[in-house]
Amino acid sequence: MARWADHAIWWHVYPLGFTGAPPSALPAGSGPEHRLGRLEAWLDYAVELGCSGLLLGPVFASRTHGYDTVDHLRIDPRLGDDADFDRFVAAAHGRGLRIVLDGVFNHVSREFGHPEWFRREGSGYAVFEGHQHLVALDHTRPAVADYVGRVMSHWLGRGVSGWRLDAAYAVRPEFWAAVLPGVRRRFPDAWFVGEVLHGDYAGYVARSGLDSVTQYELWKAIWSSLRDGNFFELSWALKRHDELMESFVPQTFAGNHDVTRLASQLPDERHVAHALAVLFTVGGVPSVYYGDEQAFRGIKEEREGGDDEIRPEFPAGAGQLAPYGWPVYRLHQRLIGLRRRNPWLVRARTEVEHLTNRAMAFRSRDGEEEILTLLNTGDDPYRFPVGIDGLRVLDSSSPDGKAPWPTVPPHGWAVLGR
Repeated sequence: MARWADHAIWWHVYPLGFTGAPPSALPAGSGPEHRLGRLEAWLDYAVELGCSGLLLGPVFASRTHGYDTVDHLRIDPRLGDDADFDRFVAAAHGRGLRIVLDGVFNHVSREFGHPEWFRREGSGYAVFEGHQHLVALDHTRPAVADYVGRVMSHWLGRGVSGWRLDAAYAVRPEFWAAVLPGVRRRFPDAWFVGEVLHGDYAGYVARSGLDSVTQYELWKAIWSSLRDGNFFELSWALKRHDELMESFVPQTFAGNHDVTRLASQLPDERHVAHALAVLFTVGGVPSVYYGDEQAFRGIKEEREGGDDEIRPEFPAGAGQLAPYGWPVYRLHQRLIGLRRRNPWLVRARTEVEHLTNRAMAFRSRDGEEEILTLLNTGDDPYRFPVGIDGLRVLDSSSPDGKAPWPTVPPHGWAVLGR
């Protein structure tokens, strides 16, 4: 993994939604609409949040939502043009922010310029998960591998730092294993993360040559265990996560562009803090989905337009955000700050030391470094039977940081370290 990625904390943004772009491509002959500047105006906000880069959703020319690409070498005119993109990257770099792009290389729009690269299935073309307007590429064709490598190298040469590979799980890992070496020879510091939902994460990384994959198992266990009052599910997921850490560093998250918002998953808003405490005290490369840091709500629905609620437009400036979201923003700042002061956590190994349905203690370690996370979602104070010698409170749900630790207040949490 590129060494800089050890310090990466991503602000994950879906640009078409964020900038209020129209839902479909502009009419033929229309000039670009320069919306990337709207996202550029929020770069300082991302820096103040504590993030070190932007993980962007699709920015390339497409028909509708960005995942039906028409041309991977052209910025979507709804967002702007090459000059807008170069200006955006320069502005990000000027603030110390890296950019990772979303590479949709499994499927494309039916209007993609190389229909000879479409994968045949019966008398027609194979499509992605039943979506007739998303045609699967034939990854056995050398021309497709050459094209993907050329696209990756083109934008890496324009200043981006890596790629999120959309629907990587639908592509044989050997395809990436054939493409990536040539790209890495030119750009040895590039970082590649694949979207993989479930299955053999470690095996996929080993066979593909990717640096990381998306840790959906941990994502699901975080909100589900808090919603259902069942920390045993989270404990199982953390054991699985710890095994993965033996071979690679997963990309971790509590929300993204494809799932119901964290604040909508949790019936008790106090438990958003517990979810973040897990995210930022276990190993992985973490990301925050735009709006989650402001307690945005949104339900993912399996229908046409069912993603609109979770991919909203942001206002022109931070002053137009609702006041109720700022305490959650400040909570993110605190826990991201804790993470950045303890960068060793990216490769930490985690062990659960105490467990009930509504109380959990786990310790993350790397060499001599350690952090102890205590979570209580019950209605009564809970005294954890764990050792805290030599540890002090780094952050907690108690405003003054003072409590009879390791007793944690009702619906409270604490992170202790050296």
